[in-house]
Amino acid sequence: MQCNFSFEVIVVDDGSNDNGKTKEVADKFNCIYILSEQNKGKGNAVRLGMQNAKGRFRIFTDADVPYQFTNVKNMLHYLDFKEFDMVVGDRTLKDSKYFSEITASRSIGSKIFSFIVGRFIAGGQFDTQCGLKGFRDSVADDLFSVSRINGFTLDVELFYIAYKRNYDIKCIPVELRSNDGNSVNVVLHGVKMLFDLPKIVFNFYTKKYNRKNG
Repeated sequence: MQCNFSFEVIVVDDGSNDNGKTKEVADKFNCIYILSEQNKGKGNAVRLGMQNAKGRFRIFTDADVPYQFTNVKNMLHYLDFKEFDMVVGDRTLKDSKYFSEITASRSIGSKIFSFIVGRFIAGGQFDTQCGLKGFRDSVADDLFSVSRINGFTLDVELFYIAYKRNYDIKCIPVELRSNDGNSVNVVLHGVKMLFDLPKIVFNFYTKKYNRKNG
């Protein structure tokens, strides 16, 4: 599969105290560097990056780029030629190579959270937390202009709004490239994420996710 796209890479620094090392790496590889003055969480960092992106297709992933680049090519294929609105990695699909490569506690925690979300929030989509998601530009502009969650539960929020908007979503299998640099605390972040779920439903029914003008 050939993918001849021009691209930009945006690195968002979520208020780190690394004495400018992240910026040095971003500059070395000609990436666009965006600094958040305060550490607010994954949701804030992703939103900043996506709101500053200019491409026709916009993809975000974790800073350690844990998934094989062939997954990105596959994602672009479905966004461009198949014209899906949103394409997301799904670690539970048959051809995915993920859960056997991570710790048992993280695997169990992820599957429990995904079951709760899929059953009660995200319309049957069971792997909201896969760190690889892509969007057509107009869809990204819409979703990230109204999203409000600053933590890891941003992923659930995006699914929830997308389903309410009737966007076409394609799930694709993913292959783990590496598992370095992950800072997720299964218990601590898991509890925070569970408390965020009612906020998403509340935001929807209080019309906080209504489309922005323009």
